[in-house]
Amino acid sequence: DAMNAPRRGWISVSGRRLETASWGKEPAGIVLLHEGLGSVSLWRDFPASLAAATGHGVFAWSRAGYGNSDPVPLPRRVSYMHDEAAVLGALLDAVGLGDCVLLGHSDGASIATIFAGTNVDMRVQGLALIAPHFLVEDVCLAGIAAARERYEAGDLRARLARHHADVDGAFHGWNDVWSNPAFRAWNITAEAARVRVPVMVVQGLADPYGTVAQVAAAGPRAEAVLLDCVGHAPHLEAPVATMDAVRGFCVRVLGEGRR
Repeated sequence: DAMNAPRRGWISVSGRRLETASWGKEPAGIVLLHEGLGSVSLWRDFPASLAAATGHGVFAWSRAGYGNSDPVPLPRRVSYMHDEAAVLGALLDAVGLGDCVLLGHSDGASIATIFAGTNVDMRVQGLALIAPHFLVEDVCLAGIAAARERYEAGDLRARLARHHADVDGAFHGWNDVWSNPAFRAWNITAEAARVRVPVMVVQGLADPYGTVAQVAAAGPRAEAVLLDCVGHAPHLEAPVATMDAVRGFCVRVLGEGRR
């Protein structure tokens, strides 16, 4: 559908060239931060549907090391999500965004939380967090090990190769860090506690990478949407329920957009 096709482009942030895409009106009011193996294309039709549902423009990019963006040196540091949060303000500047909701999935949700918890950026009006990580659970580490097995002996590498120019770099940049014993102590509950904007967490109750402990770690002020029989990608597995929740949150925070 040509009306739902993204406007693709490139920006440079901290010396790296990053692929971008946007949907709906500009400047965007919703900024998408992808998961640990994600990219612009792996959002699939969610951004177009989100723009149509909210009336707000949507912006997404592939972080360095993902999609068609510039690569990064490996191995990544245990603090790699803090590293990403440190350049997020420069990215918002480069795109020319105003008031917005940061909508992150998995690693992207953690990066959004770190940014909002360590910066006073008046542009960020709220956080919509899908399957976020605030701390490392045993179930998550088991999921990381299972993903490595699927990558090495199953079809995961072939499926990801359609979305990443350097598929091995994208996979190992994520999986190797989470597999590092030092990562077991990673925890951003302190950053989450310092967030002063509205927060909504969408968590699947069958998520192989996290439990409701992640929702509790978001703090008592966070709005929680729990979805039965849904795994780590609620926006793809339960699109109607997830879109209803996200749309309601974005409209409450940003107001009704112009369709």
